[in-house]
Amino acid sequence: MVRYRGRQDQPSADVRARCETDGMLQPYREILSRPGALAFSVAGMVARLQMSMIGIGIVLMISALYDSYGLAGRVSAVYVVAQALCSPQLARLVDRHGQARVMRPAVAVASVGLVTLVVAARADSNPWLLYVAAAVTGAAVGSFGSLVRARWSGVLGGDPRPMHTAYALESTIDEFVFIVGPVLATVLATGVDPAAGLVVPLVALIVGGYWFLALRATEPAPTVAAGGERVRGSVLANPGMVVLALVFVAMGAIFGATDVSTVAFAEESGNTGVAGVILAVFAFGSLIAGLLYGTRHWVRPLHQRFAIGVVVLAVGVSFFVVATNLVVLAAVMFVTGFAIAPTLINGNALVQQLVPPARLTEGLTWVGTSLGVGVSFGSSIAGARIDADGSHGGFLVVIVSAVLALVATLAAYRTLRPRPDAKPGDERVARAVEDESPSATAGAAVAACEVADCVDPRSAVP
Repeated sequence: MVRYRGRQDQPSADVRARCETDGMLQPYREILSRPGALAFSVAGMVARLQMSMIGIGIVLMISALYDSYGLAGRVSAVYVVAQALCSPQLARLVDRHGQARVMRPAVAVASVGLVTLVVAARADSNPWLLYVAAAVTGAAVGSFGSLVRARWSGVLGGDPRPMHTAYALESTIDEFVFIVGPVLATVLATGVDPAAGLVVPLVALIVGGYWFLALRATEPAPTVAAGGERVRGSVLANPGMVVLALVFVAMGAIFGATDVSTVAFAEESGNTGVAGVILAVFAFGSLIAGLLYGTRHWVRPLHQRFAIGVVVLAVGVSFFVVATNLVVLAAVMFVTGFAIAPTLINGNALVQQLVPPARLTEGLTWVGTSLGVGVSFGSSIAGARIDADGSHGGFLVVIVSAVLALVATLAAYRTLRPRPDAKPGDERVARAVEDESPSATAGAAVAACEVADCVDPRSAVP
């Protein structure tokens, strides 16, 4: 037995804190040390900056130039719906032909569409031109988050433990993007020019997108079915994927309605520029939760963790409507944000067990674009309600969306379970993580070993 000789031999608080921090970050260091991993993850982060800025940038620009939240919400909705309809088709082409071959021309088309949208709005053009430009942009922008996650699957070889950490990392990066993006878009649109909030996402899409696509060493090889036959049908033939997509639509509606309602609430409070900061606080809570969530593996089945996350998120966002000032709203959003990243991580992991390897990019894109569809519906409906009833009406849309997410999850809960006839290769990361997760007792033993490793052996005596 090892015991310490007095208080002075115990590790200091600084040593213990450093040890705990090193232990938490070690899984992330391990995956980022893989050849090419850091480069494509950073490039993917830059390319994804646009996903948190275009939506709110459109709302801020059009509401300022056309004096209509309703029109702003509708144009934003057109953009997101076009992305939702076309991104899965782009993803199917990516799985078949490769990321660079498909996405290089797509990024060029999306960039032209975004430039057209800005120029048309500044020229006070007919709203129909705004709709067309938004549709072109959304149809071609794709889903870089899905492309990055597909690369992790190839680089890590489907190993469940590092894949869990990689997905947590990417969800955390998503939250970082949603912290920086809305703040930057709001500051530029309100302090520089109404259209300035769309310039940065345009540059990020071009620079980050082409940088990411130039990293060919880590690009997954095109996949085909056994025997070289073309894969047919849709991943939505799986009932679990349908349920997952519907839940993500409802979750997206929560986020879309929250974005527009927060902008309106800040404007009613006489401080429009704070809207981006409050939305960043919302994302910051999620970022913290995502980092912590990715440092350990969980015993509870994946579909149960996903359902719990939806319940907690639904309860949290229901309190937005009772916020009496910006400080209270920010506090409630920060706490509620802790439910976002774990729920999204679990949702993406469920895709891993519901779709075959050859359809991974398509499956991940469906949940991502389902989230986008929800954002468009939420922002559009909330925009109309805000025009009629103010921010309170917008937050009521948030509550309705939360109820729909909760009902869809609980009503079709069984379909999210692993299929009884699923092959091990089909379940891959999600199922393997559950099977290999340590018990609570084992976890305590591991923690004890980590603490012991932090202690200077010279300070212990038999």
